[in-house]
Amino acid sequence: MMQNLHQLKESPSQTAGPYVHIGCMPNFLGNTGTYPVDLGVSPMLDGALGQAITITGRVIDGAGMVLRDVMIESWQADAAGHYPGQPGADANVTGWARFAADFDTGFWTLHTIKPGRAPAPNGQLMTPHIALWIVARGINIGLQTRICFADEAPANAACPVLARVEHKDRIATLLAHATAPGTYSFDIHLQGDAETVFFDI
Repeated sequence: MMQNLHQLKESPSQTAGPYVHIGCMPNFLGNTGTYPVDLGVSPMLDGALGQAITITGRVIDGAGMVLRDVMIESWQADAAGHYPGQPGADANVTGWARFAADFDTGFWTLHTIKPGRAPAPNGQLMTPHIALWIVARGINIGLQTRICFADEAPANAACPVLARVEHKDRIATLLAHATAPGTYSFDIHLQGDAETVFFDI
C-alpha cells in the first residue's frame, strides 16, 4: 500500500564512498563481463546533429587537491534545444552520460554535442548548458552544477538561471572556455575563493 506523501520522510544521505565505480562503472575499472558496456558511456549516438565538442576538467577540493575518484553524470538538450522525448528531439542524442576522472591524472572527459538553448519552465530560453551531478568520497549529497560556455555571451546575459546568481562575478565559475576549436576546459572547485556555483535542486 502506498503511503500518503505527508507521511514519507527523507532518507538520510551518505557519501558515495571509494567504491562507487564498481557498481556504476565496472567496465571503466576493467571489471568486464557483467555488462557489455557501462551505462551512459556517451550522451549521443552516431549521426547526432550539431557541433561535436570535447570538455575536459578536474574536480578540486578546498585544499587544492584534485579528486581522482570523482564520478559525474551529465544531462543536456540536443543541438536544437530539445530534450529526449520532446517533439522534434534528435533521436541520436540520449542527453545523459556518466563518466569518471582518470585515477592517475584526475582529469575527466566528456565527448558530446554542444547543446542548444532550451526553455526554462517559464518559457524563457536558457543559455546552452550541460547539467552535472557530482559524487565522490566525502561528498554527502551529490552536488548539482552546470557547464555554460564563455563563447555564448549574448545567451549567457539573457539566461534566466544565470540571472538568479546573486554575486555576478561568480557566474564565471560556470563557464567552460575554449582551448581549441571544439575543445573546452572546465574545472569544478568545491570550496575556496574560486568555488563553483552549485544549485539546490
